[in-house]
Amino acid sequence: MASRTSSPLVHPDAADFDLFTVMSALSDPTRLGIVIMLSNDPGLNCGGFYRDVTPSVLTRHFRVLREAGVIRQEDVGNQRVNTLRKDELDRRFPGLLDLVINEGADRAAPFPGLSLP
Repeated sequence: MASRTSSPLVHPDAADFDLFTVMSALSDPTRLGIVIMLSNDPGLNCGGFYRDVTPSVLTRHFRVLREAGVIRQEDVGNQRVNTLRKDELDRRFPGLLDLVINEGADRAAPFPGLSLP
């Protein structure tokens, strides 16, 4: 299916993942919260995150995560579905995402709009 946007969604190959780009993407509290939510509930659409953050701001956060290789986004009907690229990240940087999720859970929980199961 074609992308809803005029430009295609960019997803780097796993071989092109850069540790510093991934870590930079994960350093923002909102993006960290998105990653933690996706680890608990894979396949959330963009409307399932941070109701108090404007869609344009969320779009930027998703783009940073996608272009770093942390998430994959696919258009399904009129929704954009988000999933973690955990298997690919684990092959490139073993244990990194698990460490970030485990250590970041306490930091992400206090942010407004974030509800962890």
